[in-house]
Amino acid sequence: MQVDLDVDGTQVAGLPRFQQAVFQGRRLRQLAIGLGAIAATGWVLAFFVGLFAPQSLWPALLISQSAGLLVLVAGLQSAWWIARWRAQAMNPVVQVVVAEELVAPEGWYERLLDRISRQWLKMLGHIGAPTLWLGGWSLLMLFSIEQVWNFALPPTALGLSASVGAAISLLLAFGLLVLERQLAQENAAQWPEAGPLAQLTRVAIICLVLSALCLLFGSETSIWPVRLAVLISLLPGLVAAELLLRALLSLFSPQREQLEPALLARSFVADMLRWPPQPLLALQHELHNRFGIDLRQIWAFTYMRRAFVPVLVVVSIVGWLLTGIHEIPLQGRGIYERFGKPVEVFGPGLHAGLPWPLGRVLSVENGVVHELATSVGETSAPVVAEPAEGPAPAIANRLWDASHVNDKSQVIASSRADKQSFQIVNMDVRFVYRIGLSDQAALAATYNSADVPTLIRSTASRILVHDFASRTLDGLLGEDREGLAEEIGRAVQTDLQKLDSGVEILATVVEAIHPPAGAANAYHGVQAAQIGAQALISRERGAAAQATNQAQLQASIVRDQATASAREINATAQAADLRFSAEQKAYATAGQAFVLEQYFSQLSQGLANARLLVLDHRLGGSTNAPTIDLRTFTLPADPAPSRKTAQPGAAN
Repeated sequence: MQVDLDVDGTQVAGLPRFQQAVFQGRRLRQLAIGLGAIAATGWVLAFFVGLFAPQSLWPALLISQSAGLLVLVAGLQSAWWIARWRAQAMNPVVQVVVAEELVAPEGWYERLLDRISRQWLKMLGHIGAPTLWLGGWSLLMLFSIEQVWNFALPPTALGLSASVGAAISLLLAFGLLVLERQLAQENAAQWPEAGPLAQLTRVAIICLVLSALCLLFGSETSIWPVRLAVLISLLPGLVAAELLLRALLSLFSPQREQLEPALLARSFVADMLRWPPQPLLALQHELHNRFGIDLRQIWAFTYMRRAFVPVLVVVSIVGWLLTGIHEIPLQGRGIYERFGKPVEVFGPGLHAGLPWPLGRVLSVENGVVHELATSVGETSAPVVAEPAEGPAPAIANRLWDASHVNDKSQVIASSRADKQSFQIVNMDVRFVYRIGLSDQAALAATYNSADVPTLIRSTASRILVHDFASRTLDGLLGEDREGLAEEIGRAVQTDLQKLDSGVEILATVVEAIHPPAGAANAYHGVQAAQIGAQALISRERGAAAQATNQAQLQASIVRDQATASAREINATAQAADLRFSAEQKAYATAGQAFVLEQYFSQLSQGLANARLLVLDHRLGGSTNAPTIDLRTFTLPADPAPSRKTAQPGAAN
């Protein structure tokens, strides 16, 4: 029960926890400083090891141990604040208030800073130093654990340092175990915080013991010590998260200087570290102490406690029976084993059988097509889409002098200087296969071969070695590639059927054949000559086509001009013939009148642009002819050659 100094008549001198407050405070301070120094050493070592060996086990292990110790340091410091308050309550110090002359700051900026500082000091005083320290320790632990959380650490041999580290961890764990036993045996009336501190001590002990196990069993082949070293930090991480949450929730609790503070560094997670674990009992005590709620008086919770075991048994039995329900996807099949013996092949859908381990279903593919290269140690890189307008991908380079991951080297017969020799040819042969669609094929693929791709690759390698031993380089380069692929595929399928593998070869593709370096250079020259000849032929064909097109163009122009001229002459003749026929008909009909009309028409056309001079026959009398003054007429600048010049006196 908390003590309130404001209540009249409160005597704290007779309470045991107040009498031993000074001794407890001194002990808590010494333990906190010692364990804090050890935790800081672990942090420094983890930092330097992480700089030089980031993939080592030591950073994660040291941080986990330091976080476990820091959880205990946070609890010790929180208990030290309470012991300090009790010691001050036993021996209160009379504070002498010295009146100081307050000088008002000058300027609005100084006044603003002074107001902000006063508000900050007031806020920090309201929050309290224990809350700030506990929140800071929790954030430091969570940040450190997040920095070393890595499940991709490879297993490594630790050597002599692992034994030394395990011994130090066990010694420190033994010392903390002694401390935990002392704290657990403390009387609650004399030291109420001893029980929660003992629970926090168990967190550090568990971290140290598990770390020692990781160091003792760590090797180059064991992966579980590395994973366990990373998972150890979960325990102090959960406790740190709970302490941070408690620090945040304490901001909403009223703070009084005269009221005895409660231990802030309590942990429900650490309280679970007991045997047998009693989470419901701990929750019940917590609710009863904090809020005064007694769950034992609620009938529903009593019934739940009594019915928990039967309901758990029924749910476990139902869950175990449901393990006999199997769902097979559309692209798969399942081989149902009853007591370890294959009984039936299930198709896609839901199927019922005996529950595990009496019956189980082994997954088998159903029509899934795979592509396999014959090269040993094939490493399939992730497929990256290339842009349509970008350069060609590297895999599209099929030159003979380029390296290819999926090529298989074969030794074939060859001749050199009239002597028998051997050549090495690189080939990229791929097989497209699937598990047979029949039930017998599914059983054979499951029980007769442990690794189908390895079986196909080894069988294909043996077939290729046997087949190419009887071939020569010239014959291989001139061989029909499709026929060669079919022959190889038939041979591989025959061997797989003899082995009863259940594998069906759908297609065999000879992707590329790369001859030796000497043959490759010769073929490069042949290819260059062939390309040059094809370019020359194409160039000559282009010149011939250009000359042919030019001649066709000229002939077409001449033919079109002659056709146009003939058409024009023919049209003119037809027009003249039509005009002549019309004039004949008009003359036959009108006679002399048509001739006179034509005369006047021609005369009108001829005199349309002429300068006329009209003379009356009555001028000059009856005896004298008319006289024309030719001075008024001038010759044109460029008279037409067909026009005649009038002679003087011709106008009479």
